[in-house]
Amino acid sequence: MFDILVVGGGVSGMSCALVLGSAKNKPFATDKKIGIFTHQKTSSLQEALFNNAYGIPPGKLGSELLEESTEHLSKAYPHITQIPEEKVLKIEGQFPEFTVLTNKNSYQTKIIVIGIGSANTFAIDGLMHYVEPHQKSLPEKQRIQLKNSDHKVAEGIYVIGTLAGWRSQLAIAAGSGAAVATDILTAWNDGVQTHAHDSIR
Repeated sequence: MFDILVVGGGVSGMSCALVLGSAKNKPFATDKKIGIFTHQKTSSLQEALFNNAYGIPPGKLGSELLEESTEHLSKAYPHITQIPEEKVLKIEGQFPEFTVLTNKNSYQTKIIVIGIGSANTFAIDGLMHYVEPHQKSLPEKQRIQLKNSDHKVAEGIYVIGTLAGWRSQLAIAAGSGAAVATDILTAWNDGVQTHAHDSIR
């Protein structure tokens, strides 16, 4: 049983996982089992080039970021389970007992975070009734989002990045994933507001 599974190895998903991972020394997070599906083949980063993203050198390729982010997560927070090359097909159950079915396996988790982009090819059984037209995308692009209130779709289900209705900018997607990570850390901390920072002091 995972405490949380993040679906999506792009900007928002990796950002969420990195913040969750960085809280490993906090008393309320030390025993949490965290996993992330790092299936990246359909990520919009595959064809991206970045010249305007804070903290990223101009000319950086999205495909490079995909590789570097999984390596970063693995080295900095090896306690997080990375699940590559599996596509999530179906979600069953309700909080706090979800079953996540992929093309290869099934997993149990208490919380689910979905961050796989806003393409209208979205097809996760169990979540289709939350699909609606994207509110901040051109209609002709036929993008979709999941109905949510401040990233929360339903009890125990969160959505991040463009699938949450945000615009397609790296900084926005990263912030969305980090925001949900801190919401989850706060919930783990019995509702006491929290975040995860490192310091040179």
